[in-house]
Amino acid sequence: MAEFKFKKAKMIGRSSDAGYVFASDCIDSIASFDSNEYTVFPGFCDVHVHFRDPGFIYKENMETGSRSAAHGGYTAVCTMPNLNPVPDSAEHLALQTEQIRAHAKIAVYPYGAITVGEKGEVMADLEAMAPDCIAFSDDGKGVQDDGMMREAMIRAKKLGKIIAAHCEVNDLLFGGYIHDGEYAKAHGHRGICSASEYKQIERDLKLADETGCAYHVCHISTKESVDLIRQAKKSGVNVTCETGPHYLVLCDKDLQEDGRFKMNPPLRSREDMEALIEGITDGTIDMIATDHAPHSAEEKSRGLEKSAFGIVGLETALPVMYTYLVKTGIITLEKLADLMCYNPRERFGISMGTDFSVWALDEKFTVNPDEFMSMGRATPFAGTELYGKIKTTIYGGRIVW
Repeated sequence: MAEFKFKKAKMIGRSSDAGYVFASDCIDSIASFDSNEYTVFPGFCDVHVHFRDPGFIYKENMETGSRSAAHGGYTAVCTMPNLNPVPDSAEHLALQTEQIRAHAKIAVYPYGAITVGEKGEVMADLEAMAPDCIAFSDDGKGVQDDGMMREAMIRAKKLGKIIAAHCEVNDLLFGGYIHDGEYAKAHGHRGICSASEYKQIERDLKLADETGCAYHVCHISTKESVDLIRQAKKSGVNVTCETGPHYLVLCDKDLQEDGRFKMNPPLRSREDMEALIEGITDGTIDMIATDHAPHSAEEKSRGLEKSAFGIVGLETALPVMYTYLVKTGIITLEKLADLMCYNPRERFGISMGTDFSVWALDEKFTVNPDEFMSMGRATPFAGTELYGKIKTTIYGGRIVW
């Protein structure tokens, strides 16, 4: 190993020495960066991504997904379990870990499912999966049965694992597919009400308080969710939460009749967006997670009603957050590093190492999905001008992008 320090680089992080160690074979590739000012971030960590492997590799696979993450400055990600087969046993989980060992370009930590097949009917073999999974989740579906979720929390607590919940009350969905707000009413779309999210969060917070489980709420999108979690933290519940870049900078007024604006939960109202920003600034929301969810072009070409839920986000997360939150003075670069690196790693027990990425934050570019490393192309930011171009990502002392 050799040490190399940028002459005009600003290191963003909690330690002035963090991230300055390079493998000796990296130096020649990076030397050309000296003539400009660059910003060095610690390796980002996303606790909520979908790499579709095994089972749906026509959408994404372990190599393309992890390369996409590296292109976004991420050196650690946690992959959700809505796969085929669902990782609901040690045997099924092993099929994913084999792909990780063979093809991942960065650190990839898989989730285990809470219930068998994510069907919410029978508890998965949490004990058998615990040594090889980062946490438990039935992402993509809310666990509807109160007793099932209580039992999952009790068992997860004994195992020292987090329950990460996709919160959604099925009985409140009514076939909706975008937010039940102004756009839905004006364009004749079926809406998803905010209560479908926050009512299950409300239930889970009571169960987490009762059981003492470490509980994490996935992709919150409503003002009520923010307030419930804020109050729960004040009362001592062991809870953290995430939101995505798109929920912080877009609302339902930004919707277009295009599948690249369809995700679950949906883009909410401007009032919800502003509440999420407040949650970021006051510490209620602990981390940014992209919910990177690639689909085929055909699956995303059917408009708002019929397109699959999900957008990609790993390769635009830092530029979106920097352009809309840092350059506007809402948060600092240091706060952004907390949200995208330190907080998720600390909560999920993922080590920092000496991984980092190098960015030219003053460089502008227009988002072109055809340039993504991901197989997915659906992003609401296509054609948007953003600040912040990545120059390299270092993982384990090696250039991975």
